[in-house]
Amino acid sequence: MVQCLNATSMTQAVAELTQRDRDLASVIEAWGHPPNWERETGFVGLVRTIVGQQLSIASTTAIFTRLSQLVPLTPANFLQLDNTQLQAAGLSQRKILYCRELAHAIATNVIDLDELALLDDASIRSQLRQIKGIGDWTVDIYLLMSLQRPDAFPSGDLALAIAYQKLKSLPKRPTPTELEAISENWKPWRAVAARILWHYYLMQNA
Repeated sequence: MVQCLNATSMTQAVAELTQRDRDLASVIEAWGHPPNWERETGFVGLVRTIVGQQLSIASTTAIFTRLSQLVPLTPANFLQLDNTQLQAAGLSQRKILYCRELAHAIATNVIDLDELALLDDASIRSQLRQIKGIGDWTVDIYLLMSLQRPDAFPSGDLALAIAYQKLKSLPKRPTPTELEAISENWKPWRAVAARILWHYYLMQNA
């Protein structure tokens, strides 16, 4: 059965992680538990995640807000929008292509996001990565925030790498491969470790 994070499992996860990692514990002691960031599931959640590729939170929010004001975000509605409208909302040509590919895959029943949400993380990754523009980071963020999977970990996320380097006082930032290996120590709660690191990053940069 697929497990999703909730208030109880978040509390359990934080308790276990802070026992294992003194530096993670110091974040909790300084700023309390991290927010359990959530995003919409389905097409809307994936579009928001695609919009956020290599962008700041503020830029992502601004573009997604403008996009959402054009039409209710469904695959059919998105496919009716022209490039001029989408570019005016702030989408790049590349991200317009990615979102169109996703919308088309859903509209033609190549992929069913409701059914996909019932599968394990590896199966979801395998299916989503077949869509142009959806790589590991996008899948990981969707698993972590939209589907609330407890062990999703976006090892390619820049903010996580910066946060880990600073928290551990490392001379250089860990690579995605190194961060993936480091995250093994936090299983099966890597999504909560990621939230703690983001919490630290945001508090440090507030």
